[in-house]
Amino acid sequence: MTWQNPTNEKLSSILQAAKTIAVVGLSNNQDKTAYQISQRMQQLGYKIIPINPTVDEVLGEKAYPTLAEVPEKIDIINVFRRPEHLPDVAKDAANTDCRMFWAQQGIVNEDAYHFLKDQGFEVVMDLCIKVVHSVLVK
Repeated sequence: MTWQNPTNEKLSSILQAAKTIAVVGLSNNQDKTAYQISQRMQQLGYKIIPINPTVDEVLGEKAYPTLAEVPEKIDIINVFRRPEHLPDVAKDAANTDCRMFWAQQGIVNEDAYHFLKDQGFEVVMDLCIKVVHSVLVK
């Protein structure tokens, strides 16, 4: 079976219920898509938690080297890493209480998808969280 995203209704529900988004691959480079999208999601009211071992802070929020080191509840894990890194990110995600994994537009890895589904995750791949929010959340 190939990967399949949740329905629009489910995506809308997830985004409306979420408060905290951990962003894997978020750096302090304002020219990067991850920064721009995370900044917009922060402006929309979400708490952003940067996950990047090379920075201390992004968008005024403390950064953590890995998902497992985040001390607070995560509602959505949003990933800006190349597809070949998704299996490792998925393993890190499985060690959290979060069960919502969102790989940004252009990012797909079927091995990671199946691993996450087996771990009880809702999984989104190849969709921009900002675009989905602007279309589905009113």
